[in-house]
Amino acid sequence: MLDDNIKAQLQAYLEKLVHPIELVASLDEGDASREMLELLQDIAVLSPKVSLRKDGDNLRRPSFGIAPTGQTPRVHFAGLPMGHEFTSLILALLQSGGHPPKADPEIIEQIRALDGEFHFETYVSLSCHNCPDVVQALNLMAVLNPGVSHVMIDGALFQDEVDKRQIMAVPTVFLNGQPFDQGRMELGEILAKVDSGAAARDAKKLSAKEPFDVLVIGAGPAGSAAAIYAARKGIRTGIVAERFGGQVLDTLSIENFISVKETEGPKLAAALEEHVRQYGVDIMSLQKVARIEPGAIITAHLENGASLKARTLILATGAKWREMGVPGEKEFRAKGVAYCPHCDGPLFKGKRVAVIGGGNSGVEAAIDLAGVVAHVTLLEFGEALRADAVLQQKLASLPNVTIIKQAQTTEVTGTDKVNGLVYKDRVSGEIRRIELEGIFVQIGLLPNTDFVKDAVETTRFGEIVIDHRGHTSMPGIFAAGDCTTVPYKQIIIAMGEGAKASLSAFDHLIRNSAPA
Repeated sequence: MLDDNIKAQLQAYLEKLVHPIELVASLDEGDASREMLELLQDIAVLSPKVSLRKDGDNLRRPSFGIAPTGQTPRVHFAGLPMGHEFTSLILALLQSGGHPPKADPEIIEQIRALDGEFHFETYVSLSCHNCPDVVQALNLMAVLNPGVSHVMIDGALFQDEVDKRQIMAVPTVFLNGQPFDQGRMELGEILAKVDSGAAARDAKKLSAKEPFDVLVIGAGPAGSAAAIYAARKGIRTGIVAERFGGQVLDTLSIENFISVKETEGPKLAAALEEHVRQYGVDIMSLQKVARIEPGAIITAHLENGASLKARTLILATGAKWREMGVPGEKEFRAKGVAYCPHCDGPLFKGKRVAVIGGGNSGVEAAIDLAGVVAHVTLLEFGEALRADAVLQQKLASLPNVTIIKQAQTTEVTGTDKVNGLVYKDRVSGEIRRIELEGIFVQIGLLPNTDFVKDAVETTRFGEIVIDHRGHTSMPGIFAAGDCTTVPYKQIIIAMGEGAKASLSAFDHLIRNSAPA
């Protein structure tokens, strides 16, 4: 199952185990069980502190649990945790064996203090790059608190469960048998949902902070660059964001970041956060800004009721997936309407799907999905696809792809889940319907700027208007990256724009007031 190189690396990790652990397998006679047994045997022989039992009584087969020897497992994997989930397996082994987790001490104490029974189930696909964050967060909670248990479930392996629970997006989390949440979640977000007093405690701590010289809103490439450039000037710098990395976290493959031949979005996001932390920037994650109050001292009001003050502000809030805005889209989101083909594509194996959008993202999605689903219909609003020629050639070579141009999607149909799509032929005016089970929307990005439209000038598209130095229409407020009017929404451009806005903010400070 594991090659020699991976075994050597895993053996080195297992040397960090503090106390013995058991792998408790629940197997049947199927091929998947044989593969799982082979994986567990490979792991067990790598350390004298790891033992394997095959007498598990879990009803999901194949599955296995991990626990300190002699204890009942609270961390389970129903399916082979390979692909993106292999890291989740390694961390579960180490943390179950007493190796200290890399988490904030306050977060660890908050987990241990949770009172109640919390039984989590997370449905994943092994190609999903968002799922591991959720799996690893819930596994850690299960390791630290006896009242918490968690099982990772490979949706492709347990298809009957996926169909019965109508799961059409990953990660999907159930708590005590009831739907809990969907999509990428960080540990702090999960804790905020199960710990009712967390938001009030956070708001109190945040409001007590002294004013920042530079406060950056957004922690993607632009925000990270802005924070680093500000902190290097020796001034008090803070960065507040819903999640570190922003849209980069949803990008699977990055091949145009100069000097880095290829990387993945989550890896780049982790590197950005590590770099920002090196400069002592006050990072306030999992926080959403509700509105901005301009003034000599600018105030950012957060949704949890807290307020942060700053002498200068840099808006680097990036963008989100653009929606079609047609009837049925919101109603069937995560019930057949999806925005991430890499994450959710495996759930549509053997089914018919549509991709909306003929740019690079849409054509790449159609190519990827064609290798998984029965048939892909790509709908393009214009008279020609806008993707690069090499991508169009690849798409045209696939036998299970249909391309429809001059198509205006007008409705998503379904009952409890998507069963079709209605579009208008923009040449003939004829209304047509396609029967399918999934729709992947790939029509570009929408700037995250609703909360600033009363504070600074924006275009009719919602982009923040900036000049060549990153100034907005309001003195002391600057902006950078995909949320602005700067052309070409690219990671490398956003980083440069973030650095430029930060230098402009510093120039504003030294001309208008002495930095703290």
